[in-house]
Amino acid sequence: MSAALHPWLDAPLREALARQQAHALLVQGAQDRGPLDFSIALARAWLCETPASQRPGGLACGRCGGCHLVDERSHPDLRLLVPESLRAAAGLPADEAGESGSAKTRKPSREIKVDAVRAALEFIGLTPSRAGLKVLLIHPAEELNLVAANALLKTLEEPPGPMRFVLGCGAPQALLPTLRSRCQSVVLPRPDREAALAWLQAQGLQDAAIVLDACGGEPLRALEQAREGRDAEAWRRFPSQVLQGDGAGLAGWPLPVLVEALQRLCEDRLRQALGLPARAFPQLEPPKGPVATERMIAALTETAAWLRTRAAQADHPWSAPLAIEALLQRTRSALDARSRPL
Repeated sequence: MSAALHPWLDAPLREALARQQAHALLVQGAQDRGPLDFSIALARAWLCETPASQRPGGLACGRCGGCHLVDERSHPDLRLLVPESLRAAAGLPADEAGESGSAKTRKPSREIKVDAVRAALEFIGLTPSRAGLKVLLIHPAEELNLVAANALLKTLEEPPGPMRFVLGCGAPQALLPTLRSRCQSVVLPRPDREAALAWLQAQGLQDAAIVLDACGGEPLRALEQAREGRDAEAWRRFPSQVLQGDGAGLAGWPLPVLVEALQRLCEDRLRQALGLPARAFPQLEPPKGPVATERMIAALTETAAWLRTRAAQADHPWSAPLAIEALLQRTRSALDARSRPL
C-alpha cells in the first residue's frame, strides 16, 4: 500500500493507475472517503522518479526525491489548487493564498476563484522542470465558481504540453457538464465496514462500531467526531436526548453535525415504521403503543426535507441555543408525537 494512504483507498488507487487513459481524472467521492488524499497519491505516483518496473502497481515508491517533494508540497511540477479554507488540510501554508492583507481579518473563502485558476494556467504553460510532466490538482472541483470553471475549460481539453489533471469532487452534479465530459471518472466506493472498523480500532477508538454507524459508515468522519468528544457513549445517548428534548446536553454540538445526526435519526425511525431495523442508531427503541404508520411516515418525510434545508444553512451564524431548540422540537415531534393513533 502506498505510504500515508488510508487502507480502503489502496485498491481503487491501483485500479485508477492501471486503467488511466485520459489526461484528466475526475475523482468522485464524499469528503469523508479521502478524495484529496487519493488525488495527492495519484500525483505522487505520476511524479515518482523510481523506475516503474520497481514500483508494483505503479504506486509511488515513497523514497525518491520526487515523492519527498510532493509530500512537502514543494514539487515544482505539481500545483494544488484549493480554496483558502482547505489550504491547511492540503498541507499548504495559509500565507500563500494569493489574497490581499484583508485575508487575516475575514473568513477564508470556500470558492476557487478565477485569479487562482489563471495563475495555475500560467504554471501549466511552463516546461516541466524535474519530471516528464506537470500535474494540476483541483479540489474540491465543485467549488470552482462559474468564471473560474470556464477559464479552465479550454486548457483542460487541449493542454499546452505534457500535463495531467486531477479534479477531486464530492458533488459531480454541481460541475459544468462540459468539465465532466473532459475527464475520465474514478469513483471512490464506501469503505468496507470490516476494514473501516479495523482501521478505527488501530487508531485507538473504543466501541468503534457505534461511532461508525452513527457517522454513516465513514471512518474518517467517525474518527474526527470521536476526537472532538462525540465518542461511543455520546452517540449512545443521542437518540434519548433528542426524544427528551435535551438541548442542554447537546449544546456543544456544532450545528452541521447535529443536523446530519438528526437526519440519520429520522431515517432510522422511518426504517422502523417500514418494519426494518434502525441502521445508524441500533439503540433507538421503536415507538411504544399503537402507531399511525401513514401519519408517521408523512411527518418523518416532511421533517427530513426540512432538515435538508437546515443543513444548507447550518454554517450560518445562528444563535446556537435557539437553533438547537428549533431542531429538537421539530425532530422530536416527527419521531414521537406523530406516532399517536389517528
